[in-house]
Amino acid sequence: MSVVRRNNVKIAGKGARAMLFAHGFGCDQNMWRYVAPQFEADFRVLTFDHVGAGGSDLSAYDFDKYSTLEGYASDIVEIGRELGIEDGIFVGHSVSAMMGVLVSLKAPGMFSKLVLIGPSPRYINDGDYHGGFSQEQVDELLEFLDSNHMGWSQAMAPVIMGNPEQPALSEELTNSFCRTDPEIAKHFARATFTADNRADLDTVTVPSLILQCSEDVIAPVSVGHYLHAKLPDSKLVLLKATGHCPNLSHPQETTEAIRSFVSAE
Repeated sequence: MSVVRRNNVKIAGKGARAMLFAHGFGCDQNMWRYVAPQFEADFRVLTFDHVGAGGSDLSAYDFDKYSTLEGYASDIVEIGRELGIEDGIFVGHSVSAMMGVLVSLKAPGMFSKLVLIGPSPRYINDGDYHGGFSQEQVDELLEFLDSNHMGWSQAMAPVIMGNPEQPALSEELTNSFCRTDPEIAKHFARATFTADNRADLDTVTVPSLILQCSEDVIAPVSVGHYLHAKLPDSKLVLLKATGHCPNLSHPQETTEAIRSFVSAE
């Protein structure tokens, strides 16, 4: 099967240079509907679904391959090679931000800039490193998801989304979580919340933009500062936006920050 079909890749825009948007856990490419179209006048805009999400080919899901973020990163490299991406812009939300880091190491030259929205190289606290969660909290989170996928989705989506004044967004995220195959959701969550990509950061050679929300229970401000200190050529922007999904809750601010970064050469 073509990788374009497998990952439900959609292509829009008039530009020659590619800009690829990668969604986070429990979501699909629809999460970019307010942001990605804003770049179609200047870029060839690509959106896709990770295998196991949205309109991807669920039969292609391999539990061994996708037990770590490397498997997802390999898919992105495959998409990039199939579509001839060179000197592109990678935009990754949440866990996909670290996939972008891995892609930049796996396929030098494919992406010349990384935009990392709500990124975290490790969610679990470790000594002086504050990722936002204790080991016990992550264990409890994964056990809850293992035992009650629907209940986990209904409980966690509002926490992740934040912005209680926009209840429709929490409802959308809940529904997105609930649509995901429970076994795949459990597997992706474990790959996400147990990942540790801290050792990869100082080997990144391309410029990166870190978009950090001012209040985010999933990726606290301390993580943004850590990334900024470890990524050699990085810029940290602390958004006024709150929650973990500024691409939905604060799309204009998110778009403006990305545009400023990608237009600066």
